[in-house]
Amino acid sequence: MSEAAASAEGPLGIICGGGSIPSAVADAVSHRGRRVVLFPLVGWADAAAAARYPHHWIHVGQFGRFCRLARAEGARDIVFIGTLLRPALSQVRLDWHTIRVFPRIIRAFRGGDDHLLSGIGKIFEDNGFRLVGAHEVAPEILMAEGLVGRHTPNARDREDIRRGLAVISAIGRFDVGQAVVVADGHVLAVEGAEGTDRMLARIADLRRDGRIRLPTGVGVLVKAPKPTQDQRFDLPTIGPDTVEAAARAALAGIAILAGEAIAVEPQRMAALADAANLFVIGVARGADA
Repeated sequence: MSEAAASAEGPLGIICGGGSIPSAVADAVSHRGRRVVLFPLVGWADAAAAARYPHHWIHVGQFGRFCRLARAEGARDIVFIGTLLRPALSQVRLDWHTIRVFPRIIRAFRGGDDHLLSGIGKIFEDNGFRLVGAHEVAPEILMAEGLVGRHTPNARDREDIRRGLAVISAIGRFDVGQAVVVADGHVLAVEGAEGTDRMLARIADLRRDGRIRLPTGVGVLVKAPKPTQDQRFDLPTIGPDTVEAAARAALAGIAILAGEAIAVEPQRMAALADAANLFVIGVARGADA
């Protein structure tokens, strides 16, 4: 897209959770010539990163404040990106506009993460905003097919990758997790509410306690979106922290679905993976791993 075309689309509003992904998206969009306005979430977003762009801090639940500020900025297109755990209702800061749609928010909470996100997204759309996926405005953040780093999966690892993708496909329809750990054909862990890094920490603990007796360097973290997932929200993500956690869990490597998941700081990931003798690979949907 040319800079003129990007500018003509109007500003992009980015609701920022934690981590470095919001900055990566903002940088990519800005480099294309489109103005970005950040809406960092209090308690989650990085203050130093937010300060690099026009921004307005908001609390979770301040929907009226967001609408007012986004409209004043001319930002109709909105991206949700970054880490944000499902907040307890007691943590939500309600303003008057939020109170008006609160029954819909309660209904959205009564289900899995996909149900929650799609419900919240519909509220935004009903108020005149257009929700877009971060990968639509910054496609370079998507994991490419192939290796990151110099290490490659062996035949056992590739079979573990195939099994992991099959497990995610099977359980994803129940709105469960985007990640599994498979080692020598055994499913060792399925991601729950704790997230990927804590799931890997659990694997490390199980190894230390002797509950996993496979040798070190056996096992693969596999990540992919759920089959019915709205890909505008919460795409699977890996980054340097994931590589370090996989190394502590003594895995062989990481596999993630190419073109449908986000890779943060791939060059740093490659350096860490090489140092830890881990492979990191993007695999195509339906392809032989």
